[in-house]
Amino acid sequence: MAARLKEKYHKEIKQALKKELGLDNPMAVPELKKIVVNMGLGEATQNTKLLDPLVADLTAIVGQKPVTTKAKKSIAAFRFARACRLGRW
Repeated sequence: MAARLKEKYHKEIKQALKKELGLDNPMAVPELKKIVVNMGLGEATQNTKLLDPLVADLTAIVGQKPVTTKAKKSIAAFRFARACRLGRW
């Protein structure tokens, strides 16, 4: 979780949630533990040249470079070969 988001959560969002939910105990307010961003690749599984702009877009959105993984084995039904770059961001 980014530091800016964490500060904003503790200063603004937590107070608003406490008031909206009518909670007395500050420990009862829901908290953000983990944020997961996922992206559908579509045709990028067949054409690896399409993957680089997608990585750049996700880097701009999230602020961290996504980790691309390679397929461990070929699966014909999903149309990707062994060592083909896939998602898992």
